[in-house]
Amino acid sequence: MKVSISELKTNPGYYIDLSQNQRIAITKNGKVVANIISAIPSKHDSARKLIGSLPANLDYDALREERIAQ
Repeated sequence: MKVSISELKTNPGYYIDLSQNQRIAITKNGKVVANIISAIPSKHDSARKLIGSLPANLDYDALREERIAQ
């Protein structure tokens, strides 16, 4: 969503609430000058980062056995 800086000044709380669910692009003279995004990462983004950090050859069965043996 794009919003002008003057509209943002008029209704800041509304756009802060919207930023929890979507990126807000702030425009000045029709050009995007800043973005407002949520400071709280979504669960989907967090899971994607974790999955991407696991090695491809990870042996889940060995990890499970190791955890049970402890």
